[in-house]
Amino acid sequence: MPTPQTDDCTSPPALRRRPTQRRSARRVQRMLDACAALLDEIGYEALSTTRIAERAGVAIGSIYQFFPDKRAITQELTRRNVEQFVSRVGHRFIEEDYRGWWEAVDAIIDEYVDMHRTVPGFKSLHFGDVVDLNLLDSDSDNNTVIAGRLRGLLLKEFGLADSHELDVAMLVAVEAGDAVLKLAFRRSPDGEPEIVEAAKQLIRGFLSRQLRAWSPRPA
Repeated sequence: MPTPQTDDCTSPPALRRRPTQRRSARRVQRMLDACAALLDEIGYEALSTTRIAERAGVAIGSIYQFFPDKRAITQELTRRNVEQFVSRVGHRFIEEDYRGWWEAVDAIIDEYVDMHRTVPGFKSLHFGDVVDLNLLDSDSDNNTVIAGRLRGLLLKEFGLADSHELDVAMLVAVEAGDAVLKLAFRRSPDGEPEIVEAAKQLIRGFLSRQLRAWSPRPA
């Protein structure tokens, strides 16, 4: 099983070329926004570059100027979602005080749930499945990449000792949390609160057992 050894998405870029002008950059963002909205409305199978172009208000040639196909657009949207997710978590780490990593884990889950509710396309592109398990990295599946990014944040913020055991623990926690939170949103469009809370308890309990040196003190 691969373990997350890097904190970056290292696969070749989905974009054929990066926009160099502000106008082009805004056009690419409109394409990604259109892709996100259509994914929520019609799903990946019915998605097409023609529909994305129509929704974004751009010529189909503009799509192919930057993206070879709908998979590449979806890949870039997933990257944007990941960067937004990690940025929001990092921002909370700066603004809020936590007694330990276990409270930071709750904050990570809260951000995932909030983005699932409010960010177009986020719920349609679970990091662990749907379109391609290797959207973010050609050598590692998406959840392995996400685990690596979150592991990096926890190492930086709480000084956990870096180790293979931490790699494995974070990967399992991300996979388990992803699965349980999917269940929460299958049962309710906003995520069933009891199942969201169960996901927090599951991950805290698992990590406490795996990382005994950093287990939370009794309240």
